Amino acid sequence: MTVVFFFFRKYRFLKRLSGMNAELGIPRDYARLRQLPVQMEARDLVSVGLDIYQREQRLLRGADVAWLAMQEAASADGIELQLVSAYRSVDYQQGIVQRKLEKGQDIETILRVSAAPGYSEHHSGRAIDLTTPGFNVLEEEFEDSEAFRWLRENAGNYGFHMSFPRDNPHGVAYEPWHWAWNNQA
Repeated sequence: MTVVFFFFRKYRFLKRLSGMNAELGIPRDYARLRQLPVQMEARDLVSVGLDIYQREQRLLRGADVAWLAMQEAASADGIELQLVSAYRSVDYQQGIVQRKLEKGQDIETILRVSAAPGYSEHHSGRAIDLTTPGFNVLEEEFEDSEAFRWLRENAGNYGFHMSFPRDNPHGVAYEPWHWAWNNQA
């Protein structure tokens, strides 16, 4: 029964994504060309506190423990890791793309820096965007921070990896601030 429910849920989700992405003008072959898997929306989310904008953020159960342990370890080493964002719904992702379209950006430019709805790791509840004091939010300059150096050396110990390094096969811009938890770690 549970397997049937999962497939029905995934079928409805994919159908919803298809219509949503068609309305946004996202090419039908986007996922295949970018080699990006569909990211189902997480259901078992846990609060991990406030982000730098004072919004409550949530992560998948398990990712929450890993994030908080990693943040605490960084702090013990004198590094302040600040949360910019975590879980993001498909509807929220649609709004991001829609606002960029309304500002006159073309879809190809948008898709180099923002995933199409249904393909963002943030939907899974496993992804976090980070910053540290003294650095602009969601900018490549984060790679020049002590926080980034600490993450490169230590994030794997907590199951996190940088999803979009330079020249990644997905055609997504380099994102040194974006880290995803692998629950297999």
